[in-house]
Amino acid sequence: MPTIPAENATTISNLLAAFEGESNANAKYVAFAAKADVDGWHGAASLFRAAAQAEQIHAANHSRVIRQLGGEACCEIDQVDVKITLENLKTALAGEQFEIDSMYPEFIKEADGHENTAAIRTFTWAREAEKTHARLYTEAIALIDAGKKDAWASAPRDFYVCAACGYTSESPEEHERCPACNLSWISSKCSARTFGPKFAAQ
Repeated sequence: MPTIPAENATTISNLLAAFEGESNANAKYVAFAAKADVDGWHGAASLFRAAAQAEQIHAANHSRVIRQLGGEACCEIDQVDVKITLENLKTALAGEQFEIDSMYPEFIKEADGHENTAAIRTFTWAREAEKTHARLYTEAIALIDAGKKDAWASAPRDFYVCAACGYTSESPEEHERCPACNLSWISSKCSARTFGPKFAAQ
């Protein structure tokens, strides 16, 4: 592997940490989705599947920048501790809030100090998507905590994930362009994906 320039070393270290975090989040949310279906919270399962796809997109974007800077993307996937769906949602929300409030702001600041636009972009896109996940997890927690079986957390539903940056939306018509990466929802680079009952059956 080529020698990594000194000015890129910290940025690559941060990218690797983010890559590992997003890769583990993907595995965690896939497991949480299966548990949510077992628990009868099919809407929450749809949300977990959408978020898992978003985390996979974030990991891929981070990996691409790591290679551009001369590094190699690798990580370990931890064993997932699956509990009841309400607890799984709280675990997921805590992880998202950490990334939103602490991890990504610090990584963006460091990358900005070295004017590394590719790293700034992949970190910023991921952080913006995590904000939507945190909002949706918060909604789902409130619904399940209140036992509202007639709300969206109970029934399978569609979510839409930007294929370029992982931004997650409840509706493809919510925004003409992705709020995170500014690409059109219907463009080949930013297409919508559904994560409702059709996806779950695949």
